[in-house]
Formats: sequence, C-alpha cells, structure tokens
Amino acid sequence: QVQVVESGGGLVQAGGSLRLSCHISGGYFDLYTLAWFRQAPAKEREDISCISRSGGTTQYADSVKGRFTISRDDDKRTVYLQMDRLAPNDTAMYYCAARRGDSWDVPKCTSSAFRFWGQGTQVTVSS
Repeated sequence: QVQVVESGGGLVQAGGSLRLSCHISGGYFDLYTLAWFRQAPAKEREDISCISRSGGTTQYADSVKGRFTISRDDDKRTVYLQMDRLAPNDTAMYYCAARRGDSWDVPKCTSSAFRFWGQGTQVTVSS
C-alpha cells in the first residue's frame, strides 16, 4: 500500500521561505515520478512542479519558476519543495503526488496522471 504524507506547511510572512516535505511509503521509490500541486480556495488545482525518476528533469509552473525548487532524496523516500520569496498569492493547500510508469528521465506531469496523493499541507503567506 502506498502512502503519501506531506509536512512543512505553515504561516509565513511575504518574502519568507518554507520547505515542504513529502514522504512516500510502499512500492519502489525509484519508480516514481513525483510532483507538487496546490489549490487555493475557489480556484482550480494548479500544477506546481514535477521531478523525474532520475531527479535530472524538473518542471515548474511559470508562477513559481525561479522561486521554488523541487528535489528528491531516494534514500529517505522523500520529495521536497523549497519555496522562497513567498507571496500572498502562494497561499494554498499543497499536495504531493506520485505516479509510476514513466521512463527514467521523461516525466509525465499532468495532475490527472497521478495515482497516489497525500492529504495536503496548508501554506499561508501573510502580507
């Protein structure tokens, strides 16, 4: 059974930083493409970032490019999202997700492709 558990959310002032973590248990970790998504109240879910099985390919939404960094530690079975220069419009519930089936360095990053999801961690950025 695959379990996805996010942590690291909280309240931060604009301009600050947070690092989200997502631990995944179950299955072979190196088979997973991993991604972060977010959803703000009354808004659609937004694809934030994705990382390939190798860790060598990453993708970012334009809204976070240059401010957020995704990484993975296969030994710890954890994917991270380092978020810098946070702004109030980054306020949302952040979700981690995993999928299998991709090649080593070519991830499929659309949210509908992901099978395993966490419960989310809230990030609130005050102005």
